[in-house]
This record gives sequence, structure tokens and C-alpha cells, in this order.
Amino acid sequence: MKILDQIQIKQKIKRLAIEILENNFEEKAIVLAGINNNGTGFAKLLEKELKKITEITIQIATIRITPAAPLSTPVELNVPVESLKGKTIIVVDDVANTGRTIFYACKPILNIIPKKLEVAVLVDRKHKTFPIYPKYVGVSLATTLKEDIDLRSSSCLICGIIFNASW
Repeated sequence: MKILDQIQIKQKIKRLAIEILENNFEEKAIVLAGINNNGTGFAKLLEKELKKITEITIQIATIRITPAAPLSTPVELNVPVESLKGKTIIVVDDVANTGRTIFYACKPILNIIPKKLEVAVLVDRKHKTFPIYPKYVGVSLATTLKEDIDLRSSSCLICGIIFNASW
């Protein structure tokens, strides 16, 4: 079952960009730190919308983590962690489920003191087992643990959210 189509997702991204700006309008710069490929792709879509409505400098960073085994390899940032010191950082991912991936993705950021650390996701599922509650949410879904959310993308643009019930 399709939850959102491409037009609805674009509207959600635009609304999220406005919310981010409303909460950070006094900032000189914002870092959007995307988790792996999907999070970075979503961060770039947010960046595109933010650049339409603000002069604030938007920096994209990528956090590399193995979601299934977050301690199996070191969490990597593609920018020096020291360059994030004192900045507003928004960790961005496509789907938040238990909060584990986002929790461990923040590990390198804990080595510095950012000005602010927030989380943005396109889809938030309600199965939190870690203390991660996104501030910016495109859509919130109450699902069972056996159900899947599949973000289908085409040419780096998220084009639909598919709800798969698999029991």
C-alpha cells in the first residue's frame, strides 16, 4: 500500500525545511549530517529547499554506519569532527524505527560539543528502544515490528513510501 506519492513527499520536505528554518533562523550555518546513502540523499533534498528560503549556510556531511551491527566497524564522518564544534547539527535519516542507528550515528559528534543537535527523518515509526525522538518528522506511522517501510527512489529523488505488511 502506498502511503505517500512523490508530490506529497516533496510537500513534506518543503514543510520540514520551513520547520528547520523556523527553529534555527538565527544561525549562521546548519550542518545536515545524513546517515549513509538514504540519509544523505534526504539531507540534500532538505538543503535544496532550505537554499530557496534562507541565506543561512547549509553544509552536508555524511555519517557512515553499519545499521545491522553499529559496533562492528567504526562510525565515520566525511568531515573532520572538530569542524562541527559549536555548530548546529541536524542528523538526517530516511526512516527512524528503534532509534538505534541514529543513536550510534551520533557517536563521533559526542567527541565535540555542538551548539545544538537535532534529528530529522522522513518517516518515524513508533518502536523506540533508544532515547531518540526526531524533532522534524515528515510522517509518523504506527506499525507492527513485522511490517516494513520501503522508500523507493529514482534518480536520487525519493518518489514514494510503500507500506509492506509481512506476517
